[in-house]
Amino acid sequence: MAGSSTRSSTRSRGKPSADAVGDESVHRVSTNARPRSYRGRDQSLIRITNVSSKVFLGFGILFSSIALFFIFRLVNTNEEPEKPRVITPFPAPKLMELPMFQGEHKESLYWGTYRPNVYFGIRARTPQSLIAGLMWIGITNGRYAMRHICQDSDELRTYGWTEHNGRDYGHQILVDQDMTLKTSFLKSKEHGSSYGGDWAVRIEVENDEVNLSEEMSKTVHLFFYMDDESGNALNLGSRATDVDDESILASGYRSDVGNWQLLLSTEARKVGRLQLSDTSEGSSNILVFQLSGRIPFKADIIFQSGTLAQKERAISLAGASLTNKLSEKQKDYADKFERCFNLGDELDSGSVTVGKAALANLLGGIGYFYGQSQIALPNRPDKKHGDDVISYWPAELYTAVPSRPFFPRGFLWDEGFHQLLIWRWDIHICLDIIGHWLDLMNIDGWIPREQILGAEALSKVPEEFVTQHPTNGNPPTLFLVLRDLICSIKAKKFAAGERKEISIFFDQAFVRLEGWFKWFNTTQSGKAVSSYFWHGRDNKTIRELNPKTLSSGLDDYPRASHPSEDERHLDIRCWMHLAADCLHSILEFLEKENEHGKEYRSTAKLLSDFQLLNEMHFDDAYGAYFDYGNHTENVRLSWQVVETVNGHPSRELIREVLEKPVLRLVPHVGYVSLFPLMERLIPPGSWILEKQLDLISNRSTLWTNFGLRSLSKTSSIYMKRNTEHDPPYWRGPIWMNMNYRILSALHYYSREDGPYRQRAKAIYDDLRNNLIRNVVKNYHQTGYLWEQYDQQKGKGKGARVFTGWTSLVVLIMAEKYNEC
Repeated sequence: MAGSSTRSSTRSRGKPSADAVGDESVHRVSTNARPRSYRGRDQSLIRITNVSSKVFLGFGILFSSIALFFIFRLVNTNEEPEKPRVITPFPAPKLMELPMFQGEHKESLYWGTYRPNVYFGIRARTPQSLIAGLMWIGITNGRYAMRHICQDSDELRTYGWTEHNGRDYGHQILVDQDMTLKTSFLKSKEHGSSYGGDWAVRIEVENDEVNLSEEMSKTVHLFFYMDDESGNALNLGSRATDVDDESILASGYRSDVGNWQLLLSTEARKVGRLQLSDTSEGSSNILVFQLSGRIPFKADIIFQSGTLAQKERAISLAGASLTNKLSEKQKDYADKFERCFNLGDELDSGSVTVGKAALANLLGGIGYFYGQSQIALPNRPDKKHGDDVISYWPAELYTAVPSRPFFPRGFLWDEGFHQLLIWRWDIHICLDIIGHWLDLMNIDGWIPREQILGAEALSKVPEEFVTQHPTNGNPPTLFLVLRDLICSIKAKKFAAGERKEISIFFDQAFVRLEGWFKWFNTTQSGKAVSSYFWHGRDNKTIRELNPKTLSSGLDDYPRASHPSEDERHLDIRCWMHLAADCLHSILEFLEKENEHGKEYRSTAKLLSDFQLLNEMHFDDAYGAYFDYGNHTENVRLSWQVVETVNGHPSRELIREVLEKPVLRLVPHVGYVSLFPLMERLIPPGSWILEKQLDLISNRSTLWTNFGLRSLSKTSSIYMKRNTEHDPPYWRGPIWMNMNYRILSALHYYSREDGPYRQRAKAIYDDLRNNLIRNVVKNYHQTGYLWEQYDQQKGKGKGARVFTGWTSLVVLIMAEKYNEC
């Protein structure tokens, strides 16, 4: 082993609109910045010349002072322009300042595996943290390559957490060709340890000696590093280059944890190749330790803080003692999983294994981020080059992520689906995450939909996709969770202490939730009363078959062919009903149903008006709900020769419109058509419910043996590319988040009195079985959960290790849905 150190500094987007509010003040200059001239009564040039020189000098000084004052004000205004509204925080107490998120709660979550973009990484929930991570040498295309960042090009057969409780324990398996690495993480708070306690990492390496290459079967080269983001110097341990039991690798001091040290205990036959230089530069803030040994290999790395002379604390986090602690935590995870989800005897052990891994990967993917979002400013005539982007205030975010290799950062509409699972596991982690998201709200009630905070998050995003646009929203899915909590309180699912904490949270969160609702209600409203449409669609594109609606979360799902302000989008209308109804329910729960409460009740009632909904969005001929807008079906992409910027001809796919669009319902059956069903707006006795069940169960429209496809086979855009470079995304493949919501609705209608109750139950059972069977089959075949699933063969597609909303399969297994 050797030590070395260096000093280091450390999904698509919509287009901006020109109608953002509050940015005209950025370069505001006073138009009255001139001193007024002094004019006395009956004065003239002759009389002024007769004034004494002292008086004249006095007037001169007065005039000069006034002039200097206004010049100073003018210069000062230029130097310190008024802060644009878009980067002004919401004027209310932060949720993370609540006492419930301080003290023991905050300390218990201080350290964690909060670096989801790397195969194994540890950091604290603080902006400038001490961070740790693991790297190793693998083989790609016959060449040695370093493994560190989660990426598909490494071609790992599988990797992910098999257990993780979100707090103090996790176990992960990574298979790199025929070499298996196991990483375990354990936290411990004992007498003498400092803030956040101690933690230990166990690394085990095994191999399949039959298939592994001769070189790989003999040795493994691991690299464990420590880095202080605040720049504090790390000290190399005196025996770090001569390992024996409990060797001190490194030590240092931080204001948050005080003195700390890193120790190593290993069970390995050492080898002497690929060694680092055994040196450390003065004042280095990063140290990298090489651990080389023959396979099988085991090493325990212990982080100890506070009183460092207590050797028994270090011993308790290594060797047999650590083995026993990890075994206890593994059992605790299995027991709690059974208590929370009660899968019982219905599902086989293979399905239960997938369920445990799905939850573990969602919890193990929770990250902590700190930085500033980049926000687009609207076009202004006085704008200079480079003035079109401005930084949000520095902010922290504690959140789950959709996918460790592809989307290791916060996504607003994903997070609501994540929390449907997490609140059932740990309500305090859930409220903590929601609180962090709501604290990102600006004065207008807008929350940036994608959070790219800090260098690690930024490293995974192409530069052109970093900027967020304040005119564009994202489905307010956090209301799904909040509604769940209200319903569960009514059903007495929480202990008295938890109910009280949820009540306190709602009380402080309400003003922000109200601000969020008002932002949607004012910026995304349509021309007609109770209509809404997603802003941000490109009405000038010549390369998109159907202009994307990125802010909806459904990206390329087909909408009106020609974006306009006449559009009425069905899905956002239903999201607004959810939000209004949830706000009313929260006020009712808090016993604060004042005029505001009546307002939200009235809004929810208007948006649930069945007759009005049908007048605006239902097509009797199709028997389906649709969007409305300026639309023609006669649009296609064709190859054409166009002149590029440099004057050279290029052959590209260009959009052709073969028929003038007209205002009409947009005839594409798919997930959007089922939003009134998902939101339970259709009366159980209505014939329209039967039509919805027909669409779901018909193989020519949405039904497959693997789940419901996102777009009907009858659609003119079914499985068509949107551009030369954009394959179909929400135009056919199966998505777990929408299937979960549809299952939840079917479960509801199967228990409501009505003529379609039994049919809803039969469709529910078949759909649930299909989804579980396909996800479990893919996991055991490929080692991963997937972003989406092919509608023809059920094969996993898109991003793998997609353990965000695909983990909803656990709730489907457990039949856990909204209960009111």
